[in-house]
Amino acid sequence: MGPLRPFDELPEVPGLGMRHAWREFGPGDALGSINLLTPERVIAGAALVRTGEMISLDLPLNLPDPPMFGRQRYRHEIFALSRNEMDDRLDGFHPQASTQWDALGHVRCREHGFWGGRTQDPTAGPNGLGIDRWAEHGIAGRGVLLDIMGWMQAHGRPLDPFHPLMITADELAAALRAQNEALAPGDILCVHTGWVDAYKALAQDGRERLAKTPSSCGLRADEAMARFLWDAHVGALCCDNPAVEAIPGDPAIGSLHRRLLPLLGLALGEFFDFERLTQRCRALGRWSFFFVAVPLKLPNGIGSPGNALAIL
Repeated sequence: MGPLRPFDELPEVPGLGMRHAWREFGPGDALGSINLLTPERVIAGAALVRTGEMISLDLPLNLPDPPMFGRQRYRHEIFALSRNEMDDRLDGFHPQASTQWDALGHVRCREHGFWGGRTQDPTAGPNGLGIDRWAEHGIAGRGVLLDIMGWMQAHGRPLDPFHPLMITADELAAALRAQNEALAPGDILCVHTGWVDAYKALAQDGRERLAKTPSSCGLRADEAMARFLWDAHVGALCCDNPAVEAIPGDPAIGSLHRRLLPLLGLALGEFFDFERLTQRCRALGRWSFFFVAVPLKLPNGIGSPGNALAIL
Protein backbone atom coordinates (compact mmCIF):
# COMPACT_ATOMS: atom_id res chain seq x y z
CA MET A 1 0.00 0.00 0.00
CA GLY A 2 1.49 3.29 -1.12
CA PRO A 3 0.86 6.81 0.18
CA LEU A 4 -2.79 7.83 0.18
CA ARG A 5 -3.76 10.78 -1.95
CA PRO A 6 -5.21 13.90 -0.31
CA PHE A 7 -8.98 14.09 -0.35
CA ASP A 8 -9.07 16.81 -2.99
CA GLU A 9 -7.07 14.61 -5.38
CA LEU A 10 -9.43 11.64 -5.14
CA PRO A 11 -11.60 10.97 -8.19
CA GLU A 12 -15.28 11.80 -8.21
CA VAL A 13 -18.07 9.30 -8.75
CA PRO A 14 -19.43 10.20 -12.21
CA GLY A 15 -22.60 12.22 -11.95
CA LEU A 16 -22.56 12.30 -8.15
CA GLY A 17 -19.96 14.94 -7.35
CA MET A 18 -18.63 12.96 -4.36
CA ARG A 19 -15.06 11.71 -4.08
CA HIS A 20 -14.20 8.05 -3.62
CA ALA A 21 -11.13 6.08 -2.57
CA TRP A 22 -11.95 2.81 -4.30
CA ARG A 23 -8.42 2.20 -5.59
CA GLU A 24 -6.37 3.68 -2.75
CA PHE A 25 -5.86 0.35 -0.98
CA GLY A 26 -5.48 -1.73 -4.12
CA PRO A 27 -7.92 -3.56 -6.41
CA GLY A 28 -10.47 -5.79 -4.74
CA ASP A 29 -9.85 -4.33 -1.29
CA ALA A 30 -12.25 -5.52 1.42
CA LEU A 31 -10.86 -3.76 4.50
CA GLY A 32 -11.00 -0.04 3.78
CA SER A 33 -9.52 2.05 6.58
CA ILE A 34 -8.76 -1.06 8.64
CA ASN A 35 -5.76 -1.45 6.31
CA LEU A 36 -4.22 1.43 8.26
CA LEU A 37 -4.05 -0.65 11.45
CA THR A 38 -0.61 -2.00 10.65
CA PRO A 39 1.54 -4.05 13.06
CA GLU A 40 3.75 -1.01 13.67
CA ARG A 41 0.74 1.09 14.66
CA VAL A 42 -0.62 -1.64 16.90
CA ILE A 43 2.75 -1.74 18.69
CA ALA A 44 2.67 2.05 19.07
CA GLY A 45 -0.83 1.85 20.51
CA ALA A 46 0.16 -0.87 22.97
CA ALA A 47 3.03 1.34 24.17
CA LEU A 48 0.43 3.77 25.56
CA VAL A 49 -0.55 1.33 28.30
CA ARG A 50 0.54 2.78 31.65
CA THR A 51 -1.72 1.42 34.40
CA GLY A 52 -3.36 -1.55 32.71
CA GLU A 53 -6.82 -0.25 33.60
CA MET A 54 -9.36 -1.70 31.18
CA ILE A 55 -12.59 0.12 30.36
CA SER A 56 -15.38 -1.52 28.40
CA LEU A 57 -16.73 0.70 25.63
CA ASP A 58 -19.88 -1.36 25.06
CA LEU A 59 -23.39 -0.81 26.27
CA PRO A 60 -25.20 -3.86 27.64
CA LEU A 61 -26.66 -5.78 24.70
CA ASN A 62 -30.19 -4.88 25.83
CA LEU A 63 -29.63 -1.14 25.43
CA PRO A 64 -31.04 0.93 23.84
CA ASP A 65 -34.39 -0.40 25.04
CA PRO A 66 -36.53 -0.39 23.03
CA PRO A 67 -34.14 -0.79 20.11
CA MET A 68 -34.08 1.96 17.52
CA PHE A 69 -34.45 2.04 13.72
CA GLY A 70 -37.04 -0.73 13.56
CA ARG A 71 -34.94 -3.39 15.25
CA GLN A 72 -36.57 -5.69 17.80
CA ARG A 73 -35.64 -6.89 21.29
CA TYR A 74 -33.83 -10.20 21.27
CA ARG A 75 -35.11 -13.14 23.32
CA HIS A 76 -32.62 -14.64 25.77
CA GLU A 77 -33.41 -18.12 27.04
CA ILE A 78 -31.40 -19.83 29.78
CA PHE A 79 -31.99 -23.56 30.05
CA ALA A 80 -30.55 -26.73 31.54
CA LEU A 81 -28.56 -29.01 29.27
CA SER A 82 -28.39 -31.61 32.00
CA ARG A 83 -28.58 -31.81 35.77
CA ASN A 84 -25.18 -30.13 36.07
CA GLU A 85 -24.97 -27.90 32.98
CA MET A 86 -26.65 -24.69 31.94
CA ASP A 87 -26.74 -23.11 28.50
CA ASP A 88 -28.43 -20.19 26.82
CA ARG A 89 -29.46 -18.98 23.39
CA LEU A 90 -30.49 -15.78 21.67
CA ASP A 91 -33.37 -15.54 19.22
CA GLY A 92 -34.15 -12.51 17.09
CA PHE A 93 -30.73 -10.99 17.78
CA HIS A 94 -29.82 -7.85 15.80
CA PRO A 95 -26.02 -7.40 15.84
CA GLN A 96 -26.43 -3.65 15.21
CA ALA A 97 -29.03 -2.92 17.90
CA SER A 98 -26.52 -1.84 20.57
CA THR A 99 -22.85 -0.79 20.49
CA GLN A 100 -21.92 -1.77 16.97
CA TRP A 101 -19.65 -1.77 13.98
CA ASP A 102 -21.04 -1.06 10.51
CA ALA A 103 -19.36 -3.38 8.01
CA LEU A 104 -18.49 -2.03 4.57
CA GLY A 105 -21.45 -3.94 3.16
CA HIS A 106 -23.90 -1.96 5.31
CA VAL A 107 -24.54 1.06 3.07
CA ARG A 108 -24.73 1.42 -0.69
CA CYS A 109 -24.09 4.61 -2.64
CA ARG A 110 -27.25 4.30 -4.70
CA GLU A 111 -26.67 2.79 -8.15
CA HIS A 112 -22.92 3.36 -7.83
CA GLY A 113 -22.55 0.50 -5.39
CA PHE A 114 -20.86 -0.42 -2.15
CA TRP A 115 -17.19 0.02 -1.23
CA GLY A 116 -15.05 -0.48 -4.29
CA GLY A 117 -17.97 0.05 -6.64
CA ARG A 118 -19.51 -3.37 -6.01
CA THR A 119 -23.04 -3.28 -7.37
CA GLN A 120 -24.13 -6.83 -6.51
CA ASP A 121 -24.25 -8.69 -3.18
CA PRO A 122 -21.55 -6.88 -1.18
CA THR A 123 -20.65 -9.95 0.88
CA ALA A 124 -20.27 -12.44 -1.98
CA GLY A 125 -16.99 -13.80 -3.27
CA PRO A 126 -13.43 -13.91 -1.94
CA ASN A 127 -13.33 -10.11 -1.54
CA GLY A 128 -16.71 -9.79 0.16
CA LEU A 129 -17.37 -6.92 2.55
CA GLY A 130 -18.62 -8.91 5.54
CA ILE A 131 -17.72 -8.03 9.12
CA ASP A 132 -15.70 -11.25 9.28
CA ARG A 133 -13.00 -9.56 7.18
CA TRP A 134 -12.38 -7.02 9.95
CA ALA A 135 -12.62 -9.74 12.60
CA GLU A 136 -9.95 -11.75 10.79
CA HIS A 137 -7.66 -8.72 10.53
CA GLY A 138 -8.33 -7.38 14.03
CA ILE A 139 -9.03 -3.85 15.23
CA ALA A 140 -6.39 -2.43 17.54
CA GLY A 141 -4.25 0.68 17.76
CA ARG A 142 -4.00 4.13 19.25
CA GLY A 143 -7.37 5.40 20.39
CA VAL A 144 -7.95 9.13 20.74
CA LEU A 145 -10.92 10.37 22.75
CA LEU A 146 -12.30 13.64 21.44
CA ASP A 147 -14.48 15.14 24.18
CA ILE A 148 -16.57 17.42 22.00
CA MET A 149 -19.20 17.67 24.74
CA GLY A 150 -16.65 18.99 27.23
CA TRP A 151 -15.17 21.38 24.67
CA MET A 152 -18.54 22.88 23.82
CA GLN A 153 -19.43 23.28 27.50
CA ALA A 154 -16.12 25.04 28.10
CA HIS A 155 -17.00 27.46 25.29
CA GLY A 156 -20.41 28.35 26.70
CA ARG A 157 -22.33 26.11 24.31
CA PRO A 158 -23.81 23.26 26.36
CA LEU A 159 -24.57 20.36 24.06
CA ASP A 160 -28.05 18.81 24.13
CA PRO A 161 -27.38 15.25 22.95
CA PHE A 162 -30.98 14.76 21.84
CA HIS A 163 -31.09 17.86 19.63
CA PRO A 164 -29.90 17.33 16.02
CA LEU A 165 -27.02 19.79 16.27
CA MET A 166 -24.47 19.23 13.52
CA ILE A 167 -20.88 19.28 14.78
CA THR A 168 -18.52 20.64 12.14
CA ALA A 169 -15.08 19.48 11.09
CA ASP A 170 -13.65 22.80 12.30
CA GLU A 171 -15.13 22.17 15.73
CA LEU A 172 -13.59 18.71 15.90
CA ALA A 173 -10.21 20.18 14.95
CA ALA A 174 -10.53 22.93 17.57
CA ALA A 175 -11.44 20.43 20.28
CA LEU A 176 -8.40 18.32 19.41
CA ARG A 177 -6.15 21.37 19.68
CA ALA A 178 -7.66 22.22 23.06
CA GLN A 179 -6.74 18.71 24.23
CA ASN A 180 -3.21 19.10 22.80
CA GLU A 181 -3.85 16.11 20.59
CA ALA A 182 -3.10 15.58 16.91
CA LEU A 183 -4.42 12.71 14.85
CA ALA A 184 -1.93 10.31 13.27
CA PRO A 185 -2.60 7.78 10.49
CA GLY A 186 -4.38 4.71 11.80
CA ASP A 187 -5.75 6.39 14.92
CA ILE A 188 -9.15 5.23 16.13
CA LEU A 189 -11.05 8.45 16.73
CA CYS A 190 -13.61 8.21 19.54
CA VAL A 191 -16.05 11.13 19.70
CA HIS A 192 -17.84 11.76 23.00
CA THR A 193 -21.04 13.75 22.51
CA GLY A 194 -22.71 12.65 25.74
CA TRP A 195 -25.62 10.94 23.96
CA VAL A 196 -25.17 7.55 25.66
CA ASP A 197 -24.58 9.23 29.04
CA ALA A 198 -27.87 11.12 28.69
CA TYR A 199 -29.71 8.07 27.36
CA LYS A 200 -28.76 5.96 30.38
CA ALA A 201 -30.28 8.66 32.63
CA LEU A 202 -33.61 8.69 30.74
CA ALA A 203 -36.78 7.24 32.20
CA GLN A 204 -38.45 4.52 30.14
CA ASP A 205 -41.04 6.87 28.63
CA GLY A 206 -38.21 9.03 27.25
CA ARG A 207 -36.55 5.97 25.75
CA GLU A 208 -39.84 4.95 24.14
CA ARG A 209 -40.15 8.37 22.52
CA LEU A 210 -36.62 8.19 21.12
CA ALA A 211 -37.26 4.74 19.68
CA LYS A 212 -40.32 6.09 17.84
CA THR A 213 -38.67 9.34 16.73
CA PRO A 214 -34.85 9.10 16.89
CA SER A 215 -33.05 12.38 17.50
CA SER A 216 -29.40 13.00 18.15
CA CYS A 217 -26.59 15.46 17.79
CA GLY A 218 -23.79 14.24 15.59
CA LEU A 219 -21.26 15.04 12.93
CA ARG A 220 -22.18 17.30 10.04
CA ALA A 221 -22.57 15.20 6.90
CA ASP A 222 -20.81 17.56 4.52
CA GLU A 223 -17.75 17.32 2.29
CA ALA A 224 -15.64 19.21 4.84
CA MET A 225 -16.21 16.40 7.35
CA ALA A 226 -15.27 13.75 4.80
CA ARG A 227 -12.14 15.73 3.90
CA PHE A 228 -11.13 16.14 7.56
CA LEU A 229 -11.48 12.43 8.33
CA TRP A 230 -9.83 11.21 5.12
CA ASP A 231 -6.88 13.58 5.30
CA ALA A 232 -6.31 12.55 8.94
CA HIS A 233 -6.24 8.91 7.71
CA VAL A 234 -8.10 7.66 10.76
CA GLY A 235 -8.32 3.89 11.04
CA ALA A 236 -11.85 3.97 12.42
CA LEU A 237 -14.40 6.47 13.69
CA CYS A 238 -16.45 5.57 16.76
CA CYS A 239 -19.17 7.77 18.25
CA ASP A 240 -21.44 7.44 21.25
CA ASN A 241 -24.55 8.48 19.35
CA PRO A 242 -26.91 6.34 17.24
CA ALA A 243 -25.66 7.16 13.74
CA VAL A 244 -22.33 9.06 13.92
CA GLU A 245 -24.04 11.89 12.02
CA ALA A 246 -26.83 14.07 13.42
CA ILE A 247 -30.36 12.71 13.06
CA PRO A 248 -32.59 13.74 11.56
CA GLY A 249 -30.16 15.05 8.97
CA ASP A 250 -30.51 17.61 6.22
CA PRO A 251 -31.27 16.14 2.77
CA ALA A 252 -29.59 19.18 1.20
CA ILE A 253 -26.31 18.17 2.86
CA GLY A 254 -26.67 14.45 2.33
CA SER A 255 -25.68 11.32 4.20
CA LEU A 256 -22.38 11.00 6.06
CA HIS A 257 -22.74 7.23 5.97
CA ARG A 258 -22.77 7.42 2.18
CA ARG A 259 -19.69 9.62 2.10
CA LEU A 260 -17.71 7.49 4.55
CA LEU A 261 -18.64 3.81 4.20
CA PRO A 262 -19.11 3.06 0.49
CA LEU A 263 -16.99 5.92 -0.85
CA LEU A 264 -14.06 6.25 1.58
CA GLY A 265 -14.15 2.82 3.25
CA LEU A 266 -14.04 4.31 6.75
CA ALA A 267 -14.91 1.89 9.55
CA LEU A 268 -17.77 3.30 11.64
CA GLY A 269 -18.82 2.47 15.19
CA GLU A 270 -22.02 3.66 16.85
CA PHE A 271 -23.60 3.61 20.32
CA PHE A 272 -20.16 3.35 21.96
CA ASP A 273 -20.21 4.02 25.70
CA PHE A 274 -17.52 6.61 26.44
CA GLU A 275 -18.92 7.84 29.78
CA ARG A 276 -16.42 6.13 32.09
CA LEU A 277 -13.53 6.58 29.66
CA THR A 278 -14.25 10.32 29.48
CA GLN A 279 -14.26 10.58 33.27
CA ARG A 280 -10.91 8.82 33.50
CA CYS A 281 -9.33 10.81 30.66
CA ARG A 282 -10.43 14.08 32.24
CA ALA A 283 -9.03 13.00 35.60
CA LEU A 284 -5.73 11.83 34.13
CA GLY A 285 -5.33 14.68 31.65
CA ARG A 286 -4.56 12.23 28.85
CA TRP A 287 -6.69 11.48 25.82
CA SER A 288 -4.94 8.61 24.06
CA PHE A 289 -5.00 4.94 24.98
CA PHE A 290 -4.75 1.45 23.55
CA PHE A 291 -7.98 0.58 21.72
CA VAL A 292 -8.83 -3.07 21.08
CA ALA A 293 -12.00 -4.49 19.53
CA VAL A 294 -12.98 -7.94 18.31
CA PRO A 295 -16.05 -7.93 16.04
CA LEU A 296 -17.98 -11.16 15.72
CA LYS A 297 -16.45 -13.46 13.14
CA LEU A 298 -19.84 -13.78 11.49
CA PRO A 299 -19.39 -14.89 7.87
CA ASN A 300 -20.85 -12.25 5.54
CA GLY A 301 -22.13 -10.23 8.50
CA ILE A 302 -23.36 -6.69 7.87
CA GLY A 303 -22.50 -5.55 11.38
CA SER A 304 -21.36 -6.68 14.80
CA PRO A 305 -21.45 -5.72 18.45
CA GLY A 306 -18.50 -3.50 19.29
CA ASN A 307 -16.68 -5.79 21.76
CA ALA A 308 -14.28 -2.93 22.48
CA LEU A 309 -11.92 -2.02 25.30
CA ALA A 310 -9.84 1.03 26.13
CA ILE A 311 -6.66 0.10 28.01
CA LEU A 312 -4.98 2.95 29.89
